[in-house]
Amino acid sequence: MSVKLCVLASGSSGNCTFVSTGKTRILIDAGLSAKKTVERLEEIGERVEDLDAICVTHEHGDHIAGLRVLQKKHGVRIYANAGTLDGIRKARQGGEVECHQFTTGSTFEIGDMALEPFSVPHDAYEPVGFVVRTEAHAVGVVTDIGIVTNLLREKMRNCHVVVIEANHDEELLHAAARPWSLKQRILSNQGHLSNRASAELVAEVAGDGLRHLFLAHLSADCNSPAHAQSMFEKVLAAAGHEHVRLYLTGGGRISDVLELE
Repeated sequence: MSVKLCVLASGSSGNCTFVSTGKTRILIDAGLSAKKTVERLEEIGERVEDLDAICVTHEHGDHIAGLRVLQKKHGVRIYANAGTLDGIRKARQGGEVECHQFTTGSTFEIGDMALEPFSVPHDAYEPVGFVVRTEAHAVGVVTDIGIVTNLLREKMRNCHVVVIEANHDEELLHAAARPWSLKQRILSNQGHLSNRASAELVAEVAGDGLRHLFLAHLSADCNSPAHAQSMFEKVLAAAGHEHVRLYLTGGGRISDVLELE
C-alpha cells in the first residue's frame, strides 16, 4: 500500500498537511484559505473533491482558516475533538461548521487509515497530534508542542515518517524584536518547541524504521531553514541517525512530495 505525503504549508501563516494511501485522502489541518488549499492540492496532482476528511489538531486560526469554505463549497468532512470543536464555534469565522467528533486517545478510522489522536501541551482548548497508520506505515504529525512529554515520545517512537515542529532557534528568539510576553509564551510549556528540543526528541525515539523527517512550523523571524537543518543534522548524526532524510517546509510553498510503496 502506497503512502503519499506533502506539507502544503507550515508556519504562522497557515498549516496544512496532505496524507494519502491512494484510496483515502485527508488533510491534517486547513490553515490556508480554501482557494490556496485547492491550488496547492492541484500542484501535487490532487483534487479537493477527492478529499475524504480534514482532521483538526486545534482551533488556532493558522490551522482552521479554510475549514468553513472547504466544507460549505466542497463538502469536505471535518473531524475534531470536543474542545477543538468548541474553540472553532467560538471563533465564529464565517458561520457554523459541522464536525464528526472524535475522542482524544481513541483510534478512529477514515477509509483504510487508522488515526490515533493524542494530547499535546499547547495553549489551545484540547490540542492533539496524530499518528496515521496504514497497512504498512506509521506517519506522525505534530506541529504545536510546548514541551516534550512521555506520551509524545511513545507516539513518535517507531514512526516511519514524522512531521514535527522546529519552531525557533533559542538565540534568534531572544534577539528578536518581539514583546517579552510573546517570547515567554513561546518558551512556556504551552508554547512551541525549539530546534534543539525537537531534534533531541527525534534522536531519542528514532528507530531504524524512521527514514523521513519533515521540519514544520518554522518561525519566520526567530528561525531559518539553515538554522533548523544544521541543528537536526548535528543532533541526529551524534545519535547515529544519518539515515534519516530531512525535508524543510514553509508557509509560502509546498514541501517535497514523499511517496512510499
